[in-house]
Amino acid sequence: RSVPEAAMAAERPLTLFALSAAAVSRSMAALERDVWALPGPLLRGLLPLLTVFHLERAEDAARRAGLSTQPIWRKLWDDVMKTRPPNSESITCWRKKFLETFFSNVLHGVLDVSSDWRLNDRHFSPLLHSSPHVSQLTLCNMLQGAVELTAEHNHQVLENLAGSLRILKFQHLLSCNQSIRRSLVLLLHRLIHHGSVSQVSMYSWPVPDPVLLVLILTMSAGFWRPGNALAYHGSPCGLCREEHQAQSQESAQERTERGCNAEQEGSNGENQKRSPEEADAYMNSPLSGARSPPLQNPAFEETSSEVPCDHTRIQGGSSPHSSSEQLSCHPIPQKTCRQLKPAVGRKRRCLRRSRGHYADPEDLYDFVFTVAREDNSGLLGKTRTTEGENAENWTSSSPGSPCTGHGGCKKRRGPAGILSLKAAQRFRSVSTLELFSISLTGETCRTLSNLLSSWVSLENLVLSYNGLDANISCILSGLQALSRRPECRFRVLRVSDMFSHMPCIELVRCTLSALPQLRTLSVSFDLKNQLEGSRPEGNPSCSEAEIPESCLEVLEIRFPREPLHTAFLLPVLKASKSLQQLSLDSATLPCPQELGLLLEVLKEYTPNLKKLSFHDVNLAEHQKEVLLLLQDPGLQEITFSFCRLFESSTAEFLSEIINTVKRNSSLKSLKLPGNRLGNDRLVALADIFSEDSSSSLCQLDVSSNCIKPDGLLEFTKKLEGHIQQRGGQIPFTHLRLFQNWLDQDAETAQEALQRLKAVCSVVNDSWDSSQAFADYISVM
Repeated sequence: RSVPEAAMAAERPLTLFALSAAAVSRSMAALERDVWALPGPLLRGLLPLLTVFHLERAEDAARRAGLSTQPIWRKLWDDVMKTRPPNSESITCWRKKFLETFFSNVLHGVLDVSSDWRLNDRHFSPLLHSSPHVSQLTLCNMLQGAVELTAEHNHQVLENLAGSLRILKFQHLLSCNQSIRRSLVLLLHRLIHHGSVSQVSMYSWPVPDPVLLVLILTMSAGFWRPGNALAYHGSPCGLCREEHQAQSQESAQERTERGCNAEQEGSNGENQKRSPEEADAYMNSPLSGARSPPLQNPAFEETSSEVPCDHTRIQGGSSPHSSSEQLSCHPIPQKTCRQLKPAVGRKRRCLRRSRGHYADPEDLYDFVFTVAREDNSGLLGKTRTTEGENAENWTSSSPGSPCTGHGGCKKRRGPAGILSLKAAQRFRSVSTLELFSISLTGETCRTLSNLLSSWVSLENLVLSYNGLDANISCILSGLQALSRRPECRFRVLRVSDMFSHMPCIELVRCTLSALPQLRTLSVSFDLKNQLEGSRPEGNPSCSEAEIPESCLEVLEIRFPREPLHTAFLLPVLKASKSLQQLSLDSATLPCPQELGLLLEVLKEYTPNLKKLSFHDVNLAEHQKEVLLLLQDPGLQEITFSFCRLFESSTAEFLSEIINTVKRNSSLKSLKLPGNRLGNDRLVALADIFSEDSSSSLCQLDVSSNCIKPDGLLEFTKKLEGHIQQRGGQIPFTHLRLFQNWLDQDAETAQEALQRLKAVCSVVNDSWDSSQAFADYISVM
């Protein structure tokens, strides 16, 4: 008996149709075209008996027959993965979710395709046929996945990923050898420089390998030297090679024409006699500029004047602008042709001795450490080192310096002892960079700052638990240099860490002063720096300093138990007239009047505010201010999360909340997690949707509120009564119930949830309240 037949027999007795379907499933290689033409009812019975490869190919036929394969893919997930994916309620395509996870598990060797007949088909390659559905991929540990993907037999898999992959993640990385790093170089070059990856994220790397970390950062920023990035498996990157050849031919023709012009002007015609081979060598030299795809990033300007082979002297003292032109693929101006003749001759001789495709093995080390030593703008408020000083410190090449390696000439090493970003080509770069739980040293921060200063494609930067401390100023310095570029697209900055180097409001003020075009700013700290404990709370100058008008729309601040001083926040709010969302977390209110003062400031200076959130802020004694917020006609979403709203309140306060919400037709979302509502208060909240209500409330979040199954059922019955009174029409669409005590009576909870799901979308979890209580006791 075949595997499909056995699977069916385990569920029900075999019918003639089932036997026929199993036979067709076994012969899909020959019958595929005929199967796709079957009528809908027959195709519906056959689809569950197909392997994942044929099921994926059946998508178009199923759609034409009016059938959905989503239930089949969901069942495959449950049978094969045996886990509940995070945010499962938001998954819109189970086919993509399954095949993407299937690809990752096969790649990392955690899924044996022989374990289930639906995963195993000799006509298909698991990696090849699932790769077009992969939009995000995580590489772990020793980067075994990178080695596998860059193997010759997976060439087409890598090509598929270059078109489909958008998010590339690295997690729990370990130090690796030179061979693995070269595989990573090829992978990043194909997926980022010539691919579609727009986001690079790194997670959980407490003691990172500096070479590997800077390598990933540098290539994510679009920088790399052709000697390292293009030479692999004994030949250059095919995409770059094609472009090299095409542009080399064009440039050779242009130089021939220039040589003719030069001869007419009295030149000796030396350049006119250059052979096509020499022209190709010339075009691959740093003088020719980068031969890369259409750039998203402009040249690396104003960050260093270090160039290989004394190019500054060759160009006759070139300015930062002319240096940037080299890096941006601009041709060399014709007027410099005579000046270049002696130097070009030397460069050609250098290249002839180093025409091999493989670079010096030390090039990887050399280049990645260069970036940190390129001069940047320094910390905020400090004077930039002049380019002349930087060139003197970090370059000491001479026309007669020996030339080794493929990527550039060997120089007499200065303090850096390494080559410059000026020797690098500029390729496509990512728009989002995320670093979670990765320790960043001062040297690494300078590297990142240097890269950020010209990373014009960057739109989002997330730095989380990196131990930045005072180095945050270095990061802001690079971002400030970036913001001065007219093509800058940077809009979102999120910074979180264990310790705050300065008061949160002061950091917000400094950031907005440096980056006025920022749209989203999130600052989050767990604890105050120990050195900060003796300082007065906040910076007295914050309330006085003027901040230029900003474009800020979203501001999130998580205070390390700092007092919320509205006077210090005032300059930020005055400068943020476009602010639409404000979130204040873990702040303390120094006096009873502070919250009222904050509401007055918000009303005066933030007319566009739509969302306001308080988390872990004690509002037990601020009932008046809570009611004022709930009746604000401008706010569409209000969150009181773990704010102890009902700790010292009376029943009248709850009634006032309900009546206020009923009269507010602007409020769309009310989130009340962690406020100990309990059963009685939850049931009372159903009156928000009574017949006399004008509320437009769509979403209600009552997570973590000690709600039991009988209370939820009573709330459901009351809600159903109000719906019936209103003719079956209410605006309510979403209810969130995470971490409540629904496991205490599974039968009652199931009934309540089933009835609720007929009314609205319900999001809950299978939370073990007894275990949670045990965990709570254990840490008391």
